[in-house]
Order: sequence, then C-alpha cells, then structure tokens
Amino acid sequence: MITNKQTPTGFEYIEIQNKSATAQIALQGGHLFHYQQTRKKPLLWLSEKSMFETGKAIRGGIPLCWPWFGKHPTDTDLPQHGFARISPFELLESNEPNEHTTELLLQLQSSTQTLALWPYQFQLRLRITIGPRLTVALTTRNCDTESFSITSALHSYFPVSYISYASVEGLDQTMYWDALTGETKTQQGTIRISGEVDRVYEKTTNPLLLLDRERTFQIIPEGSASAVVWNPWKEKSMKMADMEDDAYNSMLCIETANAREDARRLAPGEEHTLQVTINESD
Repeated sequence: MITNKQTPTGFEYIEIQNKSATAQIALQGGHLFHYQQTRKKPLLWLSEKSMFETGKAIRGGIPLCWPWFGKHPTDTDLPQHGFARISPFELLESNEPNEHTTELLLQLQSSTQTLALWPYQFQLRLRITIGPRLTVALTTRNCDTESFSITSALHSYFPVSYISYASVEGLDQTMYWDALTGETKTQQGTIRISGEVDRVYEKTTNPLLLLDRERTFQIIPEGSASAVVWNPWKEKSMKMADMEDDAYNSMLCIETANAREDARRLAPGEEHTLQVTINESD
C-alpha cells in the first residue's frame, strides 16, 4: 500500500506498507527517514528532535548529499552537503510488483533555483525499493553542454544499542582521511567508536558489516569507491538543535559515497548511479 500523507504542519511524505516492510519517504530531499522489516526493529535511526520543516534537513534516515559532499569546495556560504536534501522531489512512478515489494521513482531537475547554486543542467533520479531488503539508488544525468564533477553520499544513519558496543567490519587495512586532523591513516582491524569520528575511507568497494550486541547490518555499495564513518560525539551533539544531547550513543553513520578522490566527472549525456542495499541479517 502506498499512501500520501502530511504532518500536522503540512510537511508531505509517502508511507509504504507491504508484507515485508514499512517505510516513510519525505518529498523534500527524497528523504527516506523510516524503514522497518516486518517483526524487526527500525533499520534506520531518526532523531527524536528532527525538524520536519520546509528548507531544513531531516536528522536521520538517509539524507542525500548532492552535488557536493561536505562543504562546497570554493564557497562555504552554500548549503552544507549540497542542495538536494532540502529540494522538493517529484514522484514519477510507484509500483508494487508483488505483495513483498514496493518501488518508488522520484526526480529532481535543474531549475532557476538550482542554477543559482550550481550552474549546470541535470536530472537526478532516486529509485527506492522497499522489500525484504532496502535498496536506494541515486542516478545523476548530465543534461548540460559541459562536463561537470560531483561528490555525493547516501548519508545513512543506523541505530545501535550503545555506541561502545558497535563495531564496523570490512575496512581493515583501508586508507582513510581523518577530517578531524586532516591526516591520512590506515585502518587497523575492526572499527570501534570511543570518541568523535569523521573519516572518509578511500579506494574501497567492500560490503560492510555493522555489528551491535543483538543485530548485524549488511551494507552493500555500488558505484562507490569511498565510505564515510561519522559520529559527532558529545560536544557536537549538544550543539545540534535537532539532536538530543546524548543521541550520539544510539547512532552511527556509515555512508555509501563518492567523496574526495572518488568524485565522478560526467560528460554531457552521461549518467552515474550511486547505490546502497541494506539488510539486517537473521
């Protein structure tokens, strides 16, 4: 079942219910903010203080970072992580091929508003498949007469029972850029979180595992050669209006990305798809 809904303040979203899962997707930003497999806990973390307001990003779920990841490389006055996550998407198609699967196709196209921020014609399509597994695919098409480069991320927030119990496997011996120190380092063994973390792992296409005390999340990237691991820790959480002070204890971001050296350059008419498939193993 596909239902169009609104919050009491008029914020529009789509609700999905099928035999395998439920989901909620905001039209602003094409933002999937809830996914839950049947008889399991939610697979995505959402801040209890998240702002469902026009022009403000939702804190949690899977925000879309596009057409740049992080700060704009030359103009820091432009929106952090680009403009896609606060832009209105259009629902192009919805399909239910069987009782266990629902597919949505959403689109954002260049406009007067986007051209004022980024001077290129584009088509951005987001395909979300809600079923026994969650798949999110973001396809960029260059509709301009010039080539352009993008950095981007599917900024996935995962729930954990307590951050000290969480660990990430699949990045051992992978080089990463530490945004906190500006240094390049090599991961040694399993990732464990004991303080603020903001890292871009480079030249990696590996599936990743997030292990918690009672749950294991599988994260399978495609069209990506970089992965981001982020947790703001206490001091930054306290400064965020849309996060509880102790929320850092219950979440970890593991992002499928085209970041830093993994930027993608598209010629006119060319396309690139960044995709992640997420599942909780039994």
